[in-house]
Amino acid sequence: MRRRAAVLAVVAGAVLGTAVGAAGGTATAQPSDFRAAEVPTEQGPPQPDHLAAAFYQKQHPRVVPAGTNDFGCVPDAERPRPVILAHGTDSSAYSDYSAIAPRLAAAGFCVFALNYGGAPGALSYGTEDLRASGWQLAAFVDQVLAATGAAQVDLVGFSQGANVTRYYTNKLGGAPKVGRWVGLASPSYGGVMYGLVPIAQAIPGVLQVFERVTSLAAVQQAQGSPVMLELNAGGDTVPGPEYITIGSRVDEMIQPFANIALHGPNARNIALQDLCAADLTGHFHMVYDPFVQDLLIEVLDPEHAPAPVCLPVPLGTGIPQVVIAGNS
Repeated sequence: MRRRAAVLAVVAGAVLGTAVGAAGGTATAQPSDFRAAEVPTEQGPPQPDHLAAAFYQKQHPRVVPAGTNDFGCVPDAERPRPVILAHGTDSSAYSDYSAIAPRLAAAGFCVFALNYGGAPGALSYGTEDLRASGWQLAAFVDQVLAATGAAQVDLVGFSQGANVTRYYTNKLGGAPKVGRWVGLASPSYGGVMYGLVPIAQAIPGVLQVFERVTSLAAVQQAQGSPVMLELNAGGDTVPGPEYITIGSRVDEMIQPFANIALHGPNARNIALQDLCAADLTGHFHMVYDPFVQDLLIEVLDPEHAPAPVCLPVPLGTGIPQVVIAGNS
């Protein structure tokens, strides 16, 4: 995996990944310049953090987490819906899910993941327009349903992935095909980046500069951006799917914390520290935190999963690894 060289880009990209563009109504047709997402099939081993995943992916650019993208997998009666994983900004399926995906596969799920939102020839993804990424996900969902024979999927999105999957579900007509939507560190209403976003929005040209050093997707996830307004217009959920957010009160990127929550009648919001006060995992470590992994399995399979195990995690865990990975 290759991230932006600048630390600013690493931090902003990992957090803010959704696409921008002029505000508008619900999209109804696939864009004429549609490009399918990449669907890697070279399976790689679990990793302990983003840095280890980045090192491995440098040697194996088309890697996907172990147990993922087996299109011969047939869901069983206890877990009838395949699980599709969507990564965050300037990242990849392997970087964000190298640890979670194998655990889901071992728990009995058919697990799939795509690399969406990449520029042509890129080895890091989730940098392009969010709406286009939503269409890539739509095509992938149909591919998974056709291969598995399932009627619906469960969607799991980390950071930008939460907004891409919700855009597909809410705005592209995906709701009938989604049983459960789960957002990990979901920037549901965008972020203010420690108060920098309102300042940047008030000064002409600053957001354009920020886009050049990060990505289009990063800028689009700012609180109050046209894409965030469009995504939540008319309500942040739609009838049908169950929506669940899992967020941290000490998220380094999404402030205020309340911006993670959804408010629709079919939404449930889980604060990590309400269940495990000693776990101070923030944004970047969310997908590598064992308690969050346990919790995700429980959320996806409440009838069969064991209870999550609460263990202490120091504040700031995972940040150095993300910064090093982004500059290596």
